Amino acid sequence: MRYAFGADDENATTQAVLAHLRERGEVVVVDGGGQWPAIGQGVARAVAAGEADLGVVMCWTGTGVSIAANKVPGARAALAWEPWIARGARRWNDANVIAMSLKRLAPDVAVECLEAFLDPEAEPDPDERANIDALE
Repeated sequence: MRYAFGADDENATTQAVLAHLRERGEVVVVDGGGQWPAIGQGVARAVAAGEADLGVVMCWTGTGVSIAANKVPGARAALAWEPWIARGARRWNDANVIAMSLKRLAPDVAVECLEAFLDPEAEPDPDERANIDALE
């Protein structure tokens, strides 16, 4: 798998998430010059263009990068703060970008959210296809 990753700051949480992604596959780090709109859109563009299978964006709350990513056609970014939300975002919303807070999530919780998002069991629910298609 190929992943796109971007964060507007660096701390133990971002380091843990990035390390975990690197264990799972190839990672393209998007440098938006510390600007969360550029980071969110850069990761989303990489996913929408097929340069990455999934994306991970992080900012203080996760909200800004989520909004920015969702401006890119073909990106479906979801803000997650616990594993159940992350898994559901993939399963029921076919999210291809996960957004997380780098200030409010402990490193282990962020990695748990990431694992839930990347879990093959979280593949899109066919019963939700019509709803997902309505977003595009």
